Amino acid sequence: MLTGQTVLYVIYILAAAAAILAIEAAYMSFSGRRARAGVINHRLKRLTENAPAEQTLQGLLRERGLSESGDYLFNAVRLNRLYTQSGIKGNPLAFAAMFLGAGLVGAMAMRLVLGFSALSALIFFLGVGLALPYLALRRARNKRIARFAAQLPDALDMIVRSLRAGHPTSVAIGLVAREMPDPLGTEFGIVSDEITFGLSLEQAVRKLSERVGFEGLNLLSVSLSIQAKTGGNLTEILSNLSKVLRERQKLRLKIRALSAEGRWSAILISAFPVIMFGVLLLISPSYYGDVWDNPLITPIFVIFGAWALIGDFIMYRMVNFDF
Repeated sequence: MLTGQTVLYVIYILAAAAAILAIEAAYMSFSGRRARAGVINHRLKRLTENAPAEQTLQGLLRERGLSESGDYLFNAVRLNRLYTQSGIKGNPLAFAAMFLGAGLVGAMAMRLVLGFSALSALIFFLGVGLALPYLALRRARNKRIARFAAQLPDALDMIVRSLRAGHPTSVAIGLVAREMPDPLGTEFGIVSDEITFGLSLEQAVRKLSERVGFEGLNLLSVSLSIQAKTGGNLTEILSNLSKVLRERQKLRLKIRALSAEGRWSAILISAFPVIMFGVLLLISPSYYGDVWDNPLITPIFVIFGAWALIGDFIMYRMVNFDF
């Protein structure tokens, strides 16, 4: 015979499961729309606006936080580079102001409305206003580089086939820019436009490497530089580079599969205390009693939170490999 308290716990569990499923459904719908939108080549879409090619190129560069010549706009080069490589479009200052404003408003609400301590409000501001946008940019950059890395061997093979058919290099790159989806399509389109407006192939590819941040483009840049200075069969060089990149991608995926257990263990171990804390607050708000009024509670949360983050970082480094 089920007691009233047991039934109440079952209702809580079902409500939590329903909320999780609703969030997952919303996320899958949103990610599906983003995936379909990402197939569109953004540069080709801009060219349909009947604007001059030079104006289109400048607009594409400005969207990425770059000057009209393709250089970084701000003295904070590392942050500007991170923003450019993330692929997020818009003004970097507006992006930063959005998070700083949200962090400031949230911290003021915590301090003035909810009555949290000044230290808690400061930690919230630093987390939302500074740490959160940095982590969001890093995640967006890593995902974009992964998509670019998966597309690059096919793009090199397309260039090789075009060169063997007798087309010049600029025409082969323009073909890739028309046929490949984003992110590679737009990036190679920028390379094609920069070559058209006077940059050498070596300079355009070097700028491409700076915009994307994928180490495979450094190999491409070095290969083109050596070929331009010493000569050689460009089609053979690009074909071999495509094979090398494919083998590197296979090795990366193999390492990711082997380290999957460690990654999920780290995620579950890190999430379990937070989940249990939330569950206890939900089903028994008085469980912690008057401990919230203890002046030591905030320093303890900060210390153990920092300790947990250090552990997460160590586990992250143990299951992620650079080669």
